[in-house]
Amino acid sequence: MKIDHSLPLEYRTEENRLKIIGFWIFLGAEVMLFATLFASYFTLYNRTGNGPSGAEIFDITPVLIETILLLTSSFVIGLGIHAMRINNKKAMIIFFTITLLLGLGFLGFEIYEFIHYVHIGAGLQTSAFTAILLTTLGTHGAHVTFGLFWGLFIILQVKKNGINSETANKSFIFSLYWHFLDVVWIFIFSFIYLKGMM
Repeated sequence: MKIDHSLPLEYRTEENRLKIIGFWIFLGAEVMLFATLFASYFTLYNRTGNGPSGAEIFDITPVLIETILLLTSSFVIGLGIHAMRINNKKAMIIFFTITLLLGLGFLGFEIYEFIHYVHIGAGLQTSAFTAILLTTLGTHGAHVTFGLFWGLFIILQVKKNGINSETANKSFIFSLYWHFLDVVWIFIFSFIYLKGMM
């Protein structure tokens, strides 16, 4: 196995580079999934039937808290990748742990939001608008939940095996996934919540 020491640790072997390229292709498929959800949302957001509209149910406070938590987690995971590249295992684990705690906080607020919507009569069967809203938010929330478990396994592997070419590659790929979730959330925040409140 040829190792190129001029590259960052996560890119040093051809296998690692191919894994990263493969993950970018996977993210392309994820982009198509969320693009389909957004297209469906923009088609259905006026179809409220007898149910409430976005302006009636959206509350800026929890949404702002969710946004701050997720954007901060994206910054923190960047610090974790930097710590990984300078071979600081302890700092990397701390930053990855903080990232997951922020993600858990985000998820807590999202679950609270779901319960609130259902409580005020904006459930999956209320209208086409509430169905696509909850489907879009739920799909993003499911991705965050998956990311929390994935990140936990990464931390455990780094604790056990240290920072090496393999764990660095896995950690970097996870960071790409986490940044992707943040980008999707920015679209949700801008085009679903802010537009819906107007």
